Amino acid sequence: MSKIGLQNPDLSYLNLKSGIEIKYQLSPAQLVEEALKNNEGTLASSGALAIDTGKFTGRSPKDRFIVCDAITEHEVWWSDINIKFSPKKFDVLQEKIANYLSDKKVYVRDAIACADKNYAISIRVITETAYQNLFANNLFLRPESIDLNIEPEWSIIAAPGFLADPEVDGTRQGNFTLINFTKKIILIGGSGYTGEIKKGIFSVLNFLLPVYKETLSMHCSANVGADGDAAIFFGLSGTGKTTLSADPNRGLIGDDEHGWGDHSIFNFEGGCYAKCVDLNHEKEPQIFDAIKFGALLENTNYFSNTREVDFSNIEKTENTRVAYPINYIDNAILPSIASVPKNIFFLSADAFGVLPPISKLSIEQAMSYFINGYTAKVAGTETGVTEPQLTFSACFGKAFLPLHPAKYAALLGKKLKDHQVSVWLINTGWSGGAYGTGKRMSLKYTRAMITAALEGILEHVEYQEHEIFKLQMPKTCPNVPDEILNPVKTWQNASEYEAKARELADAFSENFKQFENGENEEIVPKGLKMC
Repeated sequence: MSKIGLQNPDLSYLNLKSGIEIKYQLSPAQLVEEALKNNEGTLASSGALAIDTGKFTGRSPKDRFIVCDAITEHEVWWSDINIKFSPKKFDVLQEKIANYLSDKKVYVRDAIACADKNYAISIRVITETAYQNLFANNLFLRPESIDLNIEPEWSIIAAPGFLADPEVDGTRQGNFTLINFTKKIILIGGSGYTGEIKKGIFSVLNFLLPVYKETLSMHCSANVGADGDAAIFFGLSGTGKTTLSADPNRGLIGDDEHGWGDHSIFNFEGGCYAKCVDLNHEKEPQIFDAIKFGALLENTNYFSNTREVDFSNIEKTENTRVAYPINYIDNAILPSIASVPKNIFFLSADAFGVLPPISKLSIEQAMSYFINGYTAKVAGTETGVTEPQLTFSACFGKAFLPLHPAKYAALLGKKLKDHQVSVWLINTGWSGGAYGTGKRMSLKYTRAMITAALEGILEHVEYQEHEIFKLQMPKTCPNVPDEILNPVKTWQNASEYEAKARELADAFSENFKQFENGENEEIVPKGLKMC
């Protein structure tokens, strides 16, 4: 909310010009008013602000760079997702963005990441548009006035109207996200997709927490039961993290990014960024009801001649989104902190259609599946992805890991050994055949299986071992047909199933080879295999 009497912050430390017009710490209502006045969007019938993010309706991971300097040179896992950028070229681009914004109005918001004060960092978000600032208000933690107007630890400048010159500036194309750990600045240009803001800070925390706090940073959702039993849901965007953690019978800790400290788990954020393709009240009532005034709808379409959102319309993108404060969920836990988890769920959208809908993992299997991070990229989350694609995303979040995956796997292994945690592999993908032949796993059945695991029911049923994957599959589960639990029984042809399963098993083993060396023997014990 806007704070009466607050003075505009001094932005000279960012080289932003003194004559720039600053709109500081506006309330959601003021930001919506600004967005409408700027023709950035319209009000949907629900009261939510509906905007288009322009050319980019998803992240552009090939255009994310990390400045290579004394802090990062020997710590960062330089790869196709962590691309080196020159400190000098960063400084030049920062000055160019400052000049670009010098005659414009900017929206400035002070915020916080990490609900646990022992790990919190302060953030200042400077945006060219009002809707981006509304996003920052909704997704980050909202500080009290006493915490405002102090020079923050990290700053983000997001200017979607500014385009780099690749030949001169060293970027791949006009858009970019640059992270500088020495200057503690994130520069975003050429893209209006708000997910770049969110994932920029996530990448920062994925470096700071493991390196300086020995804390596991996680791409996961989390909730907690009435008895304080916390649960974590790992998975890439679109695999069900937000949907499955939004349980009316459990308190929501958060839907996407968390830390696991010595004695607790905690949300990095103060809001949710939910996919809303095909959204309806019956399927996901909590998310549906959160779409109201103050929420931000991205890249959705209206029914003709109305302001009612047609959630099935994907003309702009399948990656339609809504961003809202976590308190828009009735059973949200505030502050968003809970005890060490009792259950962990790995969510894999299996496009092969061969993984069991639920299976229980040993610690060794959990470490293996975590570092492999098998899933399918779901359409729309990244530019150019139009249908599910087989992928291995280390630690279920490779795109956001500045460190080698083995570092995160080592932290997870230690946590699992120190605490009695049940780990489950959940297939939220296809059943009865591969993508194109089989059907998407029933959300009703997935919820029933997760509920049975959370309530301890699956600790007391009989299991059978999968012949190929060596996974432990429950033979029965309340409210789920028995034949669903063994995937081979859902296929019309058992031999076709076995061939497809072995194909996936071979892909598992091939991907896993990169982690089978002496350097990582602590993380991947000698002889440990995926299958």
